[in-house]
Amino acid sequence: MAQAQDGLLATPLADRHRALGARMVEFAGWSMPVQYAGILEEHRAVRTRAGIFDLSHMGELFVEGIDAAAALGYALVSEPAALKVGRAHYSMICFPEGGILDDLIVYRLGEERFMVVANASNSAAVSDALAERLVGFDVVLDDRSLATALVAIQGPSSLGVLAPLTDVPVADLRYYAIAEGRVAGVPALVARTGYTGEDGFEIVVDVASAGTVWDALLDAGRSFGVVPVGLGARDTLRLEAGMPLYGNELGADTTPYEAGLGRVVKLGKDGDFVGRAALEKAEADGPRKKLVGLILRGRGIARHGYGIFAGDRQTGMVTSGTLSPTLNAPIAMAYVAPSDAEPGTIVDVAIRNQRVPAEVVVLPFYRRAG
Repeated sequence: MAQAQDGLLATPLADRHRALGARMVEFAGWSMPVQYAGILEEHRAVRTRAGIFDLSHMGELFVEGIDAAAALGYALVSEPAALKVGRAHYSMICFPEGGILDDLIVYRLGEERFMVVANASNSAAVSDALAERLVGFDVVLDDRSLATALVAIQGPSSLGVLAPLTDVPVADLRYYAIAEGRVAGVPALVARTGYTGEDGFEIVVDVASAGTVWDALLDAGRSFGVVPVGLGARDTLRLEAGMPLYGNELGADTTPYEAGLGRVVKLGKDGDFVGRAALEKAEADGPRKKLVGLILRGRGIARHGYGIFAGDRQTGMVTSGTLSPTLNAPIAMAYVAPSDAEPGTIVDVAIRNQRVPAEVVVLPFYRRAG
């Protein structure tokens, strides 16, 4: 990775983004494209055709050795030892007190080799935490975040675009599975994962090969109407799909149970893990707050940090909100008191100097057909 002119980190695709007319912004210390043609157009392209994303700001950490599965089982709340080779699962790394340090995807690349993908804003913190927690295990931690690029294609046309470019049998690749092969002639890991609510693939390559893969996907995608997509549409897509974002829905003051993700915590797995006692107590005590979906029934957009009220009582706060391009309605995710979390409950969102009614709904807001 290189330094951008403003001192930010730049992905290996930065020049290509600028050539495509992207508006660049700072995100987690990186210079990243927030949009190209426009958020609405890019969002709809992913829902109806496909979009290509530069995710090279994410963290890629490799854990290898005879104790790799056990070591990650101690460091994380999930059970990596239960993964078969070539499969992946959603996971979290928690603080000893039970709060969320980051949410992750864990891929089992071999019997003794795993890849952990962390959020850009937490990549260094996750790397440091793993280095500390893996002490005493026969493993090697290799943080390749700055040597690795990640390019994603998401949307209903993604399979048709990618299949002719790779020797990986992507049509047979299951959701949350990963395989090694070549894409556009370069070595790559291809995973059927994503953050949009659509079918799609994430392609991990060396930084030197990122441009080759990006160009090939764009060229092959032209006849499908595929477009490059920035962080703006990535956020509206994940929000419609009810997928949490660290720093909004997830953080040190939130447990997996409060985020509706208690299924990720494997209290029944063998051995101790960091945060076990606190999470056992959190499960037994029940959540102090609950993550819900909201659809506003009045005018206005609920934004991060806006208060939510049940009568005169503040019951919670908006974590993410937007005007949904797919539903054509204002939607939000928010934490509220458990007593106000029942679907159908009407609460008020404080928008500027007025209260706007909103209905609590079951997440996600959008689920693709099939």
